[in-house]
Amino acid sequence: MNTTIFQKIIDIVGPEHCSREIEELHCYSYDNSKQTFLPDAVVHPDTVEQVAALAKLANAHCIPIVARGAGSGTTGGSLPTQGGIVLSCMRLNRILEIDTDNQIAIVEPGVITGTFQKILQNYKLMYAPDPASLKFCTIGGNVAECAGGPSAIKYGVTKDSIIGLEVVLANGEVLTTGTRTEKGVVGYDLTRLFIGSEGTLGIITKIITRLLPLPEHKETFLLSSTSLQQATEFVAKILQQNILPCTLEYMDKTALQVVSDILPSKLPADIEAMLIIEIDGSRQKVEEQAEHLKHLIAAEKYCNIKQAATEDEIQEIWKARRSISPATHKISPHKTSEDVVVPRSLIPELVGFCEDLAQELTITILTFGHAGDGNIHVNILAADNSPKEKQKAANAKMALFKKVLSMGGTLSGEHGVGITKSPYISLELNRTSITVMRQLKQLFDKNNIMNPGKIFPSEEPHNGPSPV
Repeated sequence: MNTTIFQKIIDIVGPEHCSREIEELHCYSYDNSKQTFLPDAVVHPDTVEQVAALAKLANAHCIPIVARGAGSGTTGGSLPTQGGIVLSCMRLNRILEIDTDNQIAIVEPGVITGTFQKILQNYKLMYAPDPASLKFCTIGGNVAECAGGPSAIKYGVTKDSIIGLEVVLANGEVLTTGTRTEKGVVGYDLTRLFIGSEGTLGIITKIITRLLPLPEHKETFLLSSTSLQQATEFVAKILQQNILPCTLEYMDKTALQVVSDILPSKLPADIEAMLIIEIDGSRQKVEEQAEHLKHLIAAEKYCNIKQAATEDEIQEIWKARRSISPATHKISPHKTSEDVVVPRSLIPELVGFCEDLAQELTITILTFGHAGDGNIHVNILAADNSPKEKQKAANAKMALFKKVLSMGGTLSGEHGVGITKSPYISLELNRTSITVMRQLKQLFDKNNIMNPGKIFPSEEPHNGPSPV
């Protein structure tokens, strides 16, 4: 990027809100995928007009532009793989409106998800999506990846809570999609098109969210089982008994061992798996379903259940669950983390396959995640960064993906495609599907400046830096 172009960026956002300093560039060169690519410049706009001007400038000079929230993604979706401009959305962090009568809110993409949820509690309302990184991830990033979370079983994923968007296109034009109303079928559903598009079609600058009444009551249970098979099969039994949890999380023995020091009680030697089960709603309905759940578990030979009695006990349970992923990084800094989805009735088969695969390849594989909707996080833990261990991990990943697709599943439930899964999308999508998606990308972004190199494999790269 030459000095003339950078001066134009300064003219748009001011000198204090953009940088080409190497130290600053490094801060925006990585995400949770553990890969690193240096941008040419970092820019911090705080109005849609500034975003539009930046997009128009980038498009005129065919400079890649990558929108970024908190950088908490795991598939490399916010990495500037071809250099160019990283457009940080963190100054676009205003809650513009909370309409309690119509139960909607309008927010900017840099709003922290967990902060938004806490503010809504003052209005006795809730924004349902709850990704594991909610304390620091942004709503814009959640929309770009269509993030999920433990509550997806009852409340859906991000796309189920978004009813409208404002998006800056590659040419600098501003597009609005959706409505403020629950119903609206005028024209194509462009809102859903942009959700999960990973910044490849445009830059989201406003989000209209659907809100829900805050549940009156919630109960939290921790189910432990001495049989992995029984624990995973019990997921389907719960849902077949007209019990609708707001959370139904699963952890295998290996996952439990990595967080054993922060579990609410010492892990018995014979425990093979645990489920976190939460039920919310009216107090009467919750109490009825809780009793039904306890009665159902009483008949299970291999299961035991504990009901959390205090808020501290609830937080202890969730601290353990949310600590699994960071704890595995300490064990295996080069781990492979996948978020595959299968029909939930087939979770026992998938988990059993992972156990057999680990033995076959002599590599550690642990499983945990959102059992209620079949979204299982499979972590492949290489012993080190040697070529041999890397190949084992790669073989395990390919075998996992082929198994998941043979079961009628999908390669990603909430983490997106980015760059880590792009080489594999042809396993799931046929040639026609990929061609149509490429054509949509070309329609919205003819110069391929919007987050190039993501989702689709083998794109022609711009001239840019190599990985650091």
